[in-house]
Amino acid sequence: MTRSKANSKKQHGIDFKKIRRKVGRKLPPPKNTTNTEIKSKAIVLPEQSVAAEKAGLAVNKKGLTLKELLQQTSHHNPKVRREALMGIKDLFTRHPAEQKSHRYVTVEKLRERIGDDDKVVRKSLYDLFKIVILPCCKEDNQELVVSLLMPYIFNAMTHFSVDVRMMAFDFLDLILEFYPPSFSPSYAEKIFLNYEDILRRNQYYLQDKGKLKAALSGLVRCLSLLPWNKAQTDLPNKDDTGRRVLFAYDDEMSMNSNGFSNIVKSLKDLVPPLMNIFLEFIPLIHSMESLEGKSFACMTSILHSIDLIVRSITHGSDKKSEYPSSQGGPDVADVTISSALLKKLFPRFPLNPTDHLSARDCGRLLDLNMVIAKIFFELNEWMCLPPHLLERFLEFLENALLGKFFWTTQSAKAVWEEEHLVLLLPFIPKIVSRGVGDWTSRLLQAFTLTFRESKPGSLLKACVSAIEDVLTYMEGMHSTGTSNPQYIVLQEALRAWTGDLPRLLIQLGNNHPACSQALVRLLHRIGQHAWNPALVCMYNNMQQSLQDFYCTYQEGGPICFGPFLRLPRESQVLALCSIYYFSHLDLPILKSLVYCCLSDDIDSYVLFWIIDVLQLAYERGCIEIADYLSFFITLAARFKVSPEFGSPGFKGDPLCQTLKSMTDKIYSCIQQMGDKAIVLRLIERLIIDQISQKPSLDNRCSLLRMVVSVDSKPTLLSEQSIATLGHHLSEYLIDVVQCVPEDDGQRTPSFQFSFRCYYTVPCFLMLDRCHELTNLVLKKLGSVIYDSSVLLKSDKCSQDVRNCLNKVNAVTSALSLLHGDPQIRRIMSLYKKNIDNVIEQVISLQIVTLMHSKADCLLHAIPYLVKLIDLSGLKSVFVCLVLYLWDEAISSGEISMKIEEQDIMKRALHQLNILRDNFKS
Repeated sequence: MTRSKANSKKQHGIDFKKIRRKVGRKLPPPKNTTNTEIKSKAIVLPEQSVAAEKAGLAVNKKGLTLKELLQQTSHHNPKVRREALMGIKDLFTRHPAEQKSHRYVTVEKLRERIGDDDKVVRKSLYDLFKIVILPCCKEDNQELVVSLLMPYIFNAMTHFSVDVRMMAFDFLDLILEFYPPSFSPSYAEKIFLNYEDILRRNQYYLQDKGKLKAALSGLVRCLSLLPWNKAQTDLPNKDDTGRRVLFAYDDEMSMNSNGFSNIVKSLKDLVPPLMNIFLEFIPLIHSMESLEGKSFACMTSILHSIDLIVRSITHGSDKKSEYPSSQGGPDVADVTISSALLKKLFPRFPLNPTDHLSARDCGRLLDLNMVIAKIFFELNEWMCLPPHLLERFLEFLENALLGKFFWTTQSAKAVWEEEHLVLLLPFIPKIVSRGVGDWTSRLLQAFTLTFRESKPGSLLKACVSAIEDVLTYMEGMHSTGTSNPQYIVLQEALRAWTGDLPRLLIQLGNNHPACSQALVRLLHRIGQHAWNPALVCMYNNMQQSLQDFYCTYQEGGPICFGPFLRLPRESQVLALCSIYYFSHLDLPILKSLVYCCLSDDIDSYVLFWIIDVLQLAYERGCIEIADYLSFFITLAARFKVSPEFGSPGFKGDPLCQTLKSMTDKIYSCIQQMGDKAIVLRLIERLIIDQISQKPSLDNRCSLLRMVVSVDSKPTLLSEQSIATLGHHLSEYLIDVVQCVPEDDGQRTPSFQFSFRCYYTVPCFLMLDRCHELTNLVLKKLGSVIYDSSVLLKSDKCSQDVRNCLNKVNAVTSALSLLHGDPQIRRIMSLYKKNIDNVIEQVISLQIVTLMHSKADCLLHAIPYLVKLIDLSGLKSVFVCLVLYLWDEAISSGEISMKIEEQDIMKRALHQLNILRDNFKS
């Protein structure tokens, strides 16, 4: 039975009215909602402002102080910690003094973030230390900074997160970069233990080669800073930092301590994990189309680390006899080193490239092979390695020396040799010294080719160092006899190397002073250790080719100086010492040396060193006495002095002082030559010829001093020499009084007599030893006056008259100078007739000049006339006539005077009046 519709409608009645609302409109709040809105006004308290509290404090751009920023570095939010580190960087950049004042407090607080869980925080902290903090603390107490940081770095190295551990090694590498000398052996042991632990996770790092590369780079830095590795650091991109010491303790002290044995143990434990990682990379070389950069960098760092470890262990083995308590040595390393290298690394040598690798990748593999070869030869010096392996590595070494590898360009080859081939050159002398059969000759020939073709740089210096080591080995062989065939092979190689030295020195010039010094040092070493006739002959044969190194010349042609004069002083001294070891010094090499001495670029120290070396060579009998004396005469006659004579700086001119000192040295050398009479006969004619060419006054003085040094009283000079000297000594005295200023009475302690006396003493000694020479000098002075008188009688211009009178005045001054010496005065009294003749010539000249109304030109002659009359005591009609004429000329005003000449005239008139009174009496 169905229900009715009416009942159905009644049942569905409407209880609530439904409100239809449009979409998007906000619903009104319920009617029973409580309004919780609170309105308030701000309370302003100026006295409590934060800005007022920070007044005078350094803040960053956000207004935060260093204290606030350091507190925020411990915030639980990583973003706040990052912003705090950036704020500290900004604050220190704005206020460097703030960083200087609070650097240690800052380091003490920031070190807590070394093991931070957030990667960005650690990176920001690393940049802050690298760019701002550590450079500021570099000159401060480094040990304090290191002691603050190292515990937290070691703590981060044991963190459960691998990323934190890897970042800890980055912080360690940063410390090593800025403070390498501040570490102790205890740090090293912990460092290497942590490296060992981290390297054993090789599977993880093969997936992230960037982290492995960073870790290995840090390991290489640590190993290279070990004290026994510091002197031989050979990283491809080494710098000054890489050469500094990891530990601030003495090498021998470290060897004698327990720390060394613990370090060596840690180093040996590093080899297996390093070797395992390297073997993991080898399959990748053949599977990849190209050798990926990070993989190559990792493999290179691994090999460098192994090389440094092997060197460290061999260093400990070398010291084993000195320190028996030290552990290590071949017996222990047989287990670790041999198993890892002999069984895993060396059998795979060389790493041959596949067809799909490019030329660049082949070059990278060659670089790896070079480091492997270096490890092998380093180990071969310490323990005997299998012959079949030695054969393989020797063949590789020969090919490397001969340049048989493929190169895209010659420049690429040169760069490779400078960076890699130089690593193997030090092993050649050691390999040769052990004797390797036919390989000795083959390696020496290949090495000779490399030496001849090497460009200036580290390769050439390495070649020179290897040759020096061969010389040392040959010295030991010579003491036991030279019948060994190996010695003959080495001697032939040495002959070839020695023959190339002069050519290389000339080619280098002064553009590469370090390489030139290495070659000169080798040249000196060869000359010093030429211990048998064959080597002596070989060394002497270099003399002709070595001449161009000093100077080349042609008779009457130009002089071309070699690189010798432009090298540093140390290289010049070594080159001169090399000359000492020639069995005989020929005249051409002596001429080259004397031209160097006469050069404007010669250093006085080098000049005197040349004389000393030649003196030693002469004493050994290596120089002919005639050649040696000719060297001295040329040096004394042609050495250039710069000043104008009579100038204010004449006394202190350095070139004049150098010539004087050089003359003293020559004087001393000649005194030691033996019989003076023989020496005088050898140099007499040469010196007279040089004086006749009228060189400068200083040069003539030096030549006269040479004659005086070997002459005696009475003189040993020949009549011809005396006649020639009589003419030139008079001119020499005139030049002395004209050019050299008189002593001003202010003598320095270095001058025991007048400055002018330096030039006159040699002349006085010669006049004292030969009275005939005095007579000739006086006659020549009189002839000078006569010639001037004849010239004045002719019609000449006023300037010619003045020049003649100046010469007359010089003659009178020279006579006065001679008269001032008591010994010469006594000798001059024997030739009074000549002196009277000179005075009469002067008086006659005065009369002629007055008669021709040229009295103004005679103004400066009055003092000299007075001196002559006073010296001779001459009283004659000439005196009366001259006094009368002068009195008339002065009274009538015929003589015109300048203002500055009035004092001279007054003094002269006073002297004339005195003479007139004496004459009347």
